[in-house]
Amino acid sequence: MIAFSRYSFAPVMDYPEDFGKFHIFDFTKGYHPETMPENKWGIGRYNEKRTNMYETELFEGERNVHMGIDIWAPVGKPVYSFYDGTVAYMRDNDNPGDYGPTIVIRYELDGNLLYGLYGHLSRESLEMVAEDDQVKKGQQIATLGDKDVNGGWAPHLHFQLSVEDPEEADMAGVVAEENRAQALQKYPDPRLVLGALY
Repeated sequence: MIAFSRYSFAPVMDYPEDFGKFHIFDFTKGYHPETMPENKWGIGRYNEKRTNMYETELFEGERNVHMGIDIWAPVGKPVYSFYDGTVAYMRDNDNPGDYGPTIVIRYELDGNLLYGLYGHLSRESLEMVAEDDQVKKGQQIATLGDKDVNGGWAPHLHFQLSVEDPEEADMAGVVAEENRAQALQKYPDPRLVLGALY
């Protein structure tokens, strides 16, 4: 078991000073892409059962419980590693509704491995680091991509943790309701390293 409270983590983005006042999206009531902000900050919650959001073939029509935290922000904003780690996997997940360019970093805390997924990045991000690179706490690893490269979403960072090795640059960002309890064990609350974003 990782004692997260014993560690000091870097923010994964340069949050605005009044970040605490930014919008917390409620996707339990639906997702309307035409109303999503293109250049504003906001938060999408962990363990939220969302409706009318994951409708591409990728999600099989049944996966809708969100296992990460979304940080909605302007295109091109820098993304940082929250701690010292090693780039484990990188890939452009270029299917409709997918993560687009994705980086997974392997961390070691209290002798335990923890994996952090950074998704919906720019294509240039895949040239900023390479697999097996050592990265430092607070080091820039990426920038946010636009909807033309990030799977078709309004610009945001999908950040997710896993206590199991995903073995590729991918994690189940949403799961079916019947798999929720198991997924919550595998994918811990990102606020353990991000802090109280909401």
